[in-house]
Amino acid sequence: MSAVADNYEEFQKLGVEVLSVSVDSQFVHKVWNDQELSKMTGCDIPFPMISDGGGNLGKLYCVYDEAAGIDVRGRFIIDPDGVIQAMEVLTPPVGRRVTETLRQIRAFQHVRATAGGEATPSGWDRGKKTLTPGPDLVGKVWKVWSPKDEL
Repeated sequence: MSAVADNYEEFQKLGVEVLSVSVDSQFVHKVWNDQELSKMTGCDIPFPMISDGGGNLGKLYCVYDEAAGIDVRGRFIIDPDGVIQAMEVLTPPVGRRVTETLRQIRAFQHVRATAGGEATPSGWDRGKKTLTPGPDLVGKVWKVWSPKDEL
């Protein structure tokens, strides 16, 4: 949460809305923000922290752990049409990399902007080579792209 908050301006530049959801109440969110998160970021969390007390949102996104009564940590990239384009669920001991989330968002936005006329290979970021999907590319990706291009 604090890493996302620290990069919130970049999310906003990309036109992305960030929402945080947990089973905790708005009062727990307030205390967590005031006592910990704001100390890590130097400001209050700039995006909504939504209370999912009954786990209803968590159930919809298949991240609600009924036995523990919690929403496990998940990240969802949802496009402007409401379609989930990517999701990642990790157990609490492993942190996520916000720069990778931002890279993926840029890649999804690029593909959307080209109406699927370009695909982004592994590790793609702005200014890097894209692929033109279609029958001519099948079996010939190796001629135009290599994993070494990612470096």
